[in-house]
Amino acid sequence: MPKNPLAALRQRLRRWWQARLPATDTLALTQRNVYILPTGSGWMLALTLLVLLIASINFQLNLGYLLTFLLAGSAAVGMHICHGTLRGTELRLLPPEPAFQGQAATLTVELHNTRRSPRYGIALATWHESGAPHWAWTDVPAQGTAQVHIAFKPPRRGLHALPLLTAETRFPLGTFRVWTWWRPAAQVLVYPAPEVPAPPLPPGEPRAGQGHAARAGGAGEFDGVRAYRRGDPLKLVVWKKAAQAFATGSHTLVSRDAQQSQAADLWLDVDRAGLADPEARIARVTAWVLQADRLGLRWGLRLPGGATIAPGEGAQHRRRCLEALALC
Repeated sequence: MPKNPLAALRQRLRRWWQARLPATDTLALTQRNVYILPTGSGWMLALTLLVLLIASINFQLNLGYLLTFLLAGSAAVGMHICHGTLRGTELRLLPPEPAFQGQAATLTVELHNTRRSPRYGIALATWHESGAPHWAWTDVPAQGTAQVHIAFKPPRRGLHALPLLTAETRFPLGTFRVWTWWRPAAQVLVYPAPEVPAPPLPPGEPRAGQGHAARAGGAGEFDGVRAYRRGDPLKLVVWKKAAQAFATGSHTLVSRDAQQSQAADLWLDVDRAGLADPEARIARVTAWVLQADRLGLRWGLRLPGGATIAPGEGAQHRRRCLEALALC
């Protein structure tokens, strides 16, 4: 089915106009980047005022004149207040946190108000070419700051530019819409979605100078620790890991494996994940990274093309490995 020529032209003009917007993570709203137009209710009010004015002139109604100009004056004051609600506000985008593929990435925007009166009814949303935006509303206190959290779902893993953001208000009467467009300069990193359920970890490989490999165990049974089994003595439980698990609400226990040799390294190799699809291999290794980190293991990462990340552990090592998987 051929594409609508008018819609294609509109899309090209919109992209051209968006490319002219400066990319910045801090936006000060002034007369130059804040726009105003009547809403549907505003046009109905204007039509009503016109009918009242014609009727007052035709029938010489002094009270009709009073009502007409009172409503018109209220609408004019409301237009000034509506435009001033957004004008003078400063928007700041905080660095976005990485998200996993298939999950929504959350953006945090700070609204700064320097004047001595509060600003009411300000909404922010991500702009989409199709579909209605999901607005997040807030009030900004006098000489204060408010935070708004908005979300969007990136289509795939990797580094993504943020979508166009829009802010608007219709305060106080709803007869005028004041809005602005904002093109952030920041990017968000999207990690691969882990395979569910997580498969068992691969067996370890002999370290340099060792002539034998460590005994391969079940899921997570590596580097001296394994998943807790019913009947394990309490002295074998790794209580430090247990405290961390209880703090995060996972209630996952691990035990020391006295029979496990320490002569092997755990390598998570994308090319040896045992799947044909490249994205499925990356998803499996992502699940291994999360599982090894949860069990407190030490592991290294081998990426396609020969790149490697030396064995390590901890949150920083996990983040580094997930970033490498997202960008490989």
